[in-house]
Formats: sequence, C-alpha cells, structure tokens
Amino acid sequence: MVELADGSVRKCFPRGKKAGAAVGDNVIIAPQGTDDGVITQQLERRNLLYRSDHMRTKLFAANIDLLLIVVAVEPAFSDELIGRALVAASSANIQPIIVLNKTDLVAALPEAQARVQQLRRLGLTIVELSALDAEHVNTRLLPLLRGRTSLLLGQSGMGKSTLLNILVPGTNAFTQTHSTALDAGKHTTTSTRLYHLPAGGNIIDSPGFQNFGLNHLSPGEIERGFPEFVRLLGQCRFYNCTHLHEPGCRILAAMEAGDITRARHNLYARLLEESRT
Repeated sequence: MVELADGSVRKCFPRGKKAGAAVGDNVIIAPQGTDDGVITQQLERRNLLYRSDHMRTKLFAANIDLLLIVVAVEPAFSDELIGRALVAASSANIQPIIVLNKTDLVAALPEAQARVQQLRRLGLTIVELSALDAEHVNTRLLPLLRGRTSLLLGQSGMGKSTLLNILVPGTNAFTQTHSTALDAGKHTTTSTRLYHLPAGGNIIDSPGFQNFGLNHLSPGEIERGFPEFVRLLGQCRFYNCTHLHEPGCRILAAMEAGDITRARHNLYARLLEESRT
C-alpha cells in the first residue's frame, strides 16, 4: 500500500519483478484504475534498516530517525538480539533508544533494570515505563518521537502493540499476553506498517523477531557498532587488528581490565565470523 499526498492509499506493485521498496520509502507511482497503481521510481533513501543471513534478507523500514528497541521486565529479553539491533542501527546511522516496558511488574523489575543498566553505561538512552499507564507513555516517550520517524522493534511479547495503541489512539493493534509457562511471547503483528502520530511524526510497527542476522555488514561496520570499542579503534599495535587474538590489541586489553564485557566481545566475534561466511 502507498499513501498519497492527500492521505488516500492505493495498492501499488513494483514495475517488473523488482520489489525493493520498504515501509518509509518515498516512491513515484503511475495510477492504474481507481484504486491500484504501479511504482515507477523509488526515491533516494537516507537509510535502511534490515537483517540478513546466508539465505535471505528481511527489510524493516527506511528513512528512520529513531530505533525504539522495546524490551520488557517479563518475558525475558535477549541481550544478543539487542546487541545485534544496536550494531544494525549504528551501520544505518539511526539513533537507538531502549524502552524498558512493564515496569509495573515490580517483583522482577530490579533484575531487568540491572540488565539495561549495562546498556546505559554504553551511553544509550533508556526509557522505563509501563504501557498499561497511558500517562507514563505520553510523558516519558512521546516527547522523544514528535516530528521524527521511529521504528518499534522487539521480540514478541514485549508490549509493542500496547504502546502503539496509546501513541496512536484508534489503532486497535492486537495485543496478547505472553505464555508464563514458556516465558515467551506470541507474534501479534504480521506486517510492518507506518502510522502518523497525532502530535506530529510517524511511528512504524514491525513484527516481533527471534533472530537478527547481519551478514551484510563489513568488519569495520561491525566494530564501529560497539560503542565501547570506538574510542579505542586505531590504538592497536597492528593497523589491521581483528581484536580477536592479536598481541597489543587495545580491545582485548580493555576486556581483560573489565572495561568491555566478555559477553559483548563474544557477540562481536560471532558477528565477525558470520560476515565471513
């Protein structure tokens, strides 16, 4: 679907077999009949957030200002998926914000806060709220979104649809409680869609994801996606240091000193290996 300047929408198809447009892209269309159209040109985009592995590529959205990575006190969220999303955001020059949802679950809140505190130390913005409290959402999150295009991203069960229903009243995005027995969410959004915020700006909702391949990134893009690495880059003994085993590596020295966590370095090593396959 393509939204026109007057707010109406048309079901549009790419010309030929090409299908490269993503939600958030600006395109030129040629109307076909009263409701359909053909995409004749895709205009230049500022950025594109996507994931890829050796099998396929999945587009999230284009022309994004903010990436809202939604995690929750319950069910448990994946540190690795967050780390991968942060590297992807860095490569596309998109500002990430971590949204810790379900802070009303006070018994499990301290553990979740301790986990996101590690991200706060990296210089990331953390917004804590309960999507069950509309005032919480509107006072803590909405001011950051005005006049910008934001993408909601997160695993299933984190409460993205509940947040969306508050930010864009009348959306009626389907919500579902997570399975306590499995400690996992169920997919409630099946397609990516852009909504206009009443106070100005846009927000894009995307389906929950359980993997985030970054095979399309170069080694340089991967290392720059780790904020704790950036200040040390260029200080290693060897100019082509991979930060995996070389003597005189400032990244490895920082890890041994406790300034870089072993878990984060292990993620870096996995991403580097994936980029070579």
